[in-house]
Amino acid sequence: MRNVFEGKNVLVQGITGAHGSFQTKAMIKAGTHIVAGVTPGKAGESVEGVPVYNSIADAQTKTSIDISVIFVPAKFARAAMLEAIAAKIPLIVCITEGIPVHDMLAVKKALNGSSSTLLGPNSPGALLPGRNKLGIIPAAMSLPGNVAIVSRSGTLTYETMAGLSAKGIGQKYVIGIGGDMIHGIGYKESLELFEKDPEVSRIILIGEIGGREELDAADYIKSSITKPVFAYIAGHSAPVGVQLGHAGAILSSGAESAEAKTNYLAQAGVRTANSMTALIDAASEQ
Repeated sequence: MRNVFEGKNVLVQGITGAHGSFQTKAMIKAGTHIVAGVTPGKAGESVEGVPVYNSIADAQTKTSIDISVIFVPAKFARAAMLEAIAAKIPLIVCITEGIPVHDMLAVKKALNGSSSTLLGPNSPGALLPGRNKLGIIPAAMSLPGNVAIVSRSGTLTYETMAGLSAKGIGQKYVIGIGGDMIHGIGYKESLELFEKDPEVSRIILIGEIGGREELDAADYIKSSITKPVFAYIAGHSAPVGVQLGHAGAILSSGAESAEAKTNYLAQAGVRTANSMTALIDAASEQ
């Protein structure tokens, strides 16, 4: 995967909403270069000094766009993502949760063969400490450095960042792939990015019960990753059939349990931990 996270010019879809305007301020404070916002019917307004347009096409007549961050309500998210894909924006970060599966199927179809990469939905976004905040990951918890984190869980991502930063260990990438069953980039694409970046020295993977993504990630790590990988799978005490907060984390079989995934990752050469404290301690020892 090409490094679409290094794009400079950022657009916010849904910039005039309460969530969009609040996070726009936070992203600007973190150093993100937001050049435009889009809310249909709000053209001519501004948010934190950022001009608002009716559409991405209108914004593109004034400036180039490398990244779009989407904060629109679920019922408008499909249209927002399809608009960004049609506009050939390289990276689309969708924070919105609760998007219907049939809407995401239409988005995935549009992504096939397009020049766009999607992160999310139901994702906290991505943070490149000191460079780019794309979403809601709290920059104040981070330090610039050489650790790369990829996670399905927003809360555990923040805990890991804070724990590492407290030990003086900085991060190069923090990527939340989102918790929905149908989503954009996942572990494999993130791991590929981390492996190719010479500044990344170690990788942290945080997973959850349910689905095969962590198992597929283990196979990819075994075949293609040379850097040290540390992992934690949440849900060790969860019984079969339980759901951890979002649609992608439903434990439907023993093979998808935290214990099974942990063991499979360990067999792939990953240093696994059974608690967040142990994960942070292990990653800090390198």
